[in-house]
Amino acid sequence: MALRINTNVTSINVQRNLTITNRNLSRSLERLSTGYRINRSADDAAGFAVANTFKAKIASLRVAYQNATESNSMLQVADGAFHEIENILVRMKELATQAAGDQITNDERNLLQTEFAELQGELDRIAKTSKYNGVTLIYGENTTDTTNFTFQIGAENVAHDQLEVSINAVSTAALGVDTSHIGTLASAQEAMTAIDGALKSINTYMSKLGAYQNRLQHTMDNLNIMIENYSASESAIRDADMAFEVTQFTKNQILQQSGMAMLAQANAAPQQILQLLG
Repeated sequence: MALRINTNVTSINVQRNLTITNRNLSRSLERLSTGYRINRSADDAAGFAVANTFKAKIASLRVAYQNATESNSMLQVADGAFHEIENILVRMKELATQAAGDQITNDERNLLQTEFAELQGELDRIAKTSKYNGVTLIYGENTTDTTNFTFQIGAENVAHDQLEVSINAVSTAALGVDTSHIGTLASAQEAMTAIDGALKSINTYMSKLGAYQNRLQHTMDNLNIMIENYSASESAIRDADMAFEVTQFTKNQILQQSGMAMLAQANAAPQQILQLLG
């Protein structure tokens, strides 16, 4: 074996391997401290790009879920108003039915008309004040009036990730009971017919609103499943296998310690030349 002083090739070789071991040990420490296998694009360029795509998708889906939740809350406000209006119409039908027979006098009908008129006023008040975040939901003067909304319930700007909702407008005018009164026998009988039509309309509106709410609930359930699956996919790419990383860390620690010992041995080897000078 040649003995050299100026260039200790063995020491250089050990230093090179020790540098690699130190780099691997540093990487293991980083992965164990962050819990991520990929902390920068250099760790896995392709995996980093794919994981970031999943990350963006998950973030957008979470917001879509929040949108669906808020949209459902909006529809629940409208649904609650419809239910109360339906209760008012039922009471108005009771009063009209009571006033539509000759068993009571006109004076008694006038007393019933007082409550009937108050119920008409309350119906309009509920329709006007039923709002969500300052937006009027159900009020309108005509039977054809609707309030239209677009809910973003997906992660992309495409039609199937949006839900178009149309809420029918209600008021005494829209329901056809604004001119109804029960002060006379004939008017009470006419009011019964008008209220029957209003009840049919409000029940139809509530049925449609309930269908929207059920659809949104299914949307939210599906969004949760998608978030779960995308999160699992991102985790499989980005997250560190902690058991594996601990094994790698232990291996690199041992290699580092042995490398330091071997570096000391390699640096001491040229001292053997002194024996030739003795």
